[in-house]
Amino acid sequence: MLVDDEAPVREALTQVLEGARLRVEAFASAEAFLAALRPGKRGCLLLDVSLPGRSGPELQAALAARGLELPIIFITGRGDVATSVRTLKAGAFDFLEKPVSAKILLERVSAALKLERRQHTQAATARAARERIARLTPREREIMALVAAGHSSKDIARRMGISHRTVEVHRGHIMQKTGARNTLDLARLSSGLSDSETR
Repeated sequence: MLVDDEAPVREALTQVLEGARLRVEAFASAEAFLAALRPGKRGCLLLDVSLPGRSGPELQAALAARGLELPIIFITGRGDVATSVRTLKAGAFDFLEKPVSAKILLERVSAALKLERRQHTQAATARAARERIARLTPREREIMALVAAGHSSKDIARRMGISHRTVEVHRGHIMQKTGARNTLDLARLSSGLSDSETR
């Protein structure tokens, strides 16, 4: 996706990107982009800093407020260190000055798309893990966290003041509900979640 108020720039950048077999949606303003934006949008965003109406950094803030984590590559005709630092601190993927070479543009877009795919996969994995762990009782979640951390059933029984047999019964339920085949699966399942989510 591309947002730039200068038609010649939009056309030139679109030509470069489409020449690399990338699909491009181009917009002349932040408002037009937001009006067309749909939940779950994938890809990366090439964003001009100076736009009529809402500026590039303001659009970045609006996307963050909506919880949308598209990698953003800012492009600008006027190098402004303060703006570049501010946008990068706010999570921008990169900050490029016009005119940007086709080679550098495609390299940075390719890197941003790889990041977006990795983040999408990680988010999907975390969602699936949360759904599977949500099936567990609070006690099962507590035991799962200890199992995933490498504690034996005997150690867990001592820690929790319950019998070894009770721990084994809980472990069986945990494996069944989560679909985990072994302790390594449980560790992988809980690795992307915070402590509070696994308890």
